[in-house]
Amino acid sequence: MPKGSPALTEARREEIINACERLYQTMSFKEITIKEIGNITSFTRTSIYNYFQTKEEIFLALLKREYELWIDSLKQTMAQVPVMTRDEFASMLAHSLEKRAQLLKILSMNHYDMETGSRPEHLKEFKVAYGESIRTVMAALHQYFPDMDIAQKQDFIYTFFPFLFGIYPYTYVTQKQRTAMEEAGVNYVFMTIYEITYHCVKKLLEV
Repeated sequence: MPKGSPALTEARREEIINACERLYQTMSFKEITIKEIGNITSFTRTSIYNYFQTKEEIFLALLKREYELWIDSLKQTMAQVPVMTRDEFASMLAHSLEKRAQLLKILSMNHYDMETGSRPEHLKEFKVAYGESIRTVMAALHQYFPDMDIAQKQDFIYTFFPFLFGIYPYTYVTQKQRTAMEEAGVNYVFMTIYEITYHCVKKLLEV
């Protein structure tokens, strides 16, 4: 870690993550390199290696931040709205993910390679945020559905979190993909993030 105040270190890390985020709006994961990220930061490309050794570590840090933003929104809702019906909960969770398309986009990548390409300390930081997201959703289930037993709540968690990995590819489709499916005779109904999440959560809550 480079010398300097903790505030400077955090500011540099955030600048790198923000640069990666901007590039990800128009470039694919494969196209983005440390060099590309360095080109839009205020310091030299080689300085990035003082904070992140691979682009996978940068993407993992971006994913961690996305999880934290999602967690914060869920906690705010839980504090402001003490009671919800199953339909209201499904709608709330769907809306929360509708605002986190980038979270879902990164999740749809090769998650295993992203974690493998990161040092243990970076992976641990990410897992802390990931674990907190699971605990937050579980806390919401406890708050809103005290009638559900622990096994039912665990079933919800073990189904819902893997489901997150597939939302983006099912809701963001290129024209090339649409044309290919049409030519292949695939009768697929395209849904929004809200729609696919709402229907999934409603189904999972049918206990």
